Amino acid sequence: MSTDTETPTYTKSALEFKSTSFSVPILVIFNAELVQLECQIEQKIAQAPEFFKNLPILVDLQTCNHQQQKVDLSALIKYLRNKKIFPIGICGGNKKQNKLALELNIPSHTVQRNSAAATDASLKLNTTNIEKSNENSSSEITPPVENMLITQPIRSGQRVYAKGDLTILSHVSAGAEVMAEGNIHVYGALRGRALAGVQGNTNSRIFCSELHAELVSIDGHYKINGEIDKGISSNPAQVYLQNQKLIIKNL
Repeated sequence: MSTDTETPTYTKSALEFKSTSFSVPILVIFNAELVQLECQIEQKIAQAPEFFKNLPILVDLQTCNHQQQKVDLSALIKYLRNKKIFPIGICGGNKKQNKLALELNIPSHTVQRNSAAATDASLKLNTTNIEKSNENSSSEITPPVENMLITQPIRSGQRVYAKGDLTILSHVSAGAEVMAEGNIHVYGALRGRALAGVQGNTNSRIFCSELHAELVSIDGHYKINGEIDKGISSNPAQVYLQNQKLIIKNL
C-alpha cells in the first residue's frame, strides 16, 4: 500500500499577487537618543491617539546613519510595538541594522529620502508609497489617472484612495481616511484624516466646508487636530503647501 499523500488539485485560483501602492507613514529618525524619541512619540500620540492606534509605519534610519549616530533599533522597535505602533519595514539602514530587522521579522526597503531636506527636529512623520511585488509588473501598462466622485458619507473605519482628484459630496467621519494623488474636495465636514498629493504632488490641495480633521497632509507634510486653528474649523477652508510649510486658511 502506498503511503504517499497526493497533492489536491484545485481548478480555481484562491489568490493573486497584484502590483499596487498604499500610503504608509514614515518615522524619520534624526536623533538616536532613545529617551528623547520616546518623549516626542508620547507627545504625538497624546495629540492624536486614534491616528496612532495600531498604526503601520516605516522606520527611516537614513539621516541618523548619515550623521553616524547609533540608534538602538531593537529597543526602538520594542517600544513602538508596546505603544501599538507596528513597523512594517525599515529603510536607510546599514547591513547590521537590516540583518537585525529581519531577526525582528521586519523587512528592509530601498525607499530613500533626501537627507538635505531634514530639519533639526528629532522626529518627523511623513508618508510614502510602498510598491507591492508582481512578477509581471515590468510589462504592465500604467493606467490613466482617474478622478473619483463619491456621493455617500465616508464612515468611520473606511479608507478611500483616488489615483487623481477625490471629490466627496458628503462628510468624512472621524476615524475614516481619504487619500488622493491629486486634490481632495469635501463638500461636507471633514472629521477624519485627509492626505493629498500622496505620490509627491506638492501642488495638491485639500478643500472642505468644515475642517475638524484628525489629520491633514500634503505630500507628507501634516498637521493634526490640535495644531489647526479653531477659528478656521466652522468655515470653508483649504490646505496647501507653501515653501515646504503646510498652510491652512479659510476660503
